[in-house]
Amino acid sequence: MATISDFLSTDDENEIIKAIEQAEKNTSGEIRVHIETSTTKEAMQRAQEVFFELDMNKTSQQNAVLFYICINSKAFVILGDKAIDEKVKNENFWEGTKELVINHFKQGLYKQGLIYGILKAGSKLKVYFPSQGDNKNELPNEISKA
Repeated sequence: MATISDFLSTDDENEIIKAIEQAEKNTSGEIRVHIETSTTKEAMQRAQEVFFELDMNKTSQQNAVLFYICINSKAFVILGDKAIDEKVKNENFWEGTKELVINHFKQGLYKQGLIYGILKAGSKLKVYFPSQGDNKNELPNEISKA
């Protein structure tokens, strides 16, 4: 059974946190990464639970994005809150971003895949939810784990 440290090193995690900070720099949007080793639930259902557990549904503009990874079931979900989903629903944005990340995962490039996905999500958030001066960080940037 793989562990989180098998998936990402501490240095990798720090680089991902920096990518989140960079992605959020020019947007009011919020990005979180959650990694767990296993779950008995279907990936989308579990991602939705994590979204609420992390209070991502409580951002002021409903524009939070979750990158959910379950290592042992090889599950990966990108979940956007209502406002960002509404903006990108006709663009297949989440599927395209997910494909970008998974293509890197298949090569064992977990950190790079997440960073590219996070930066891509940040660029889209910037388009629809640009920073309005006081860019309050509503959610922590640290990677949550279970």
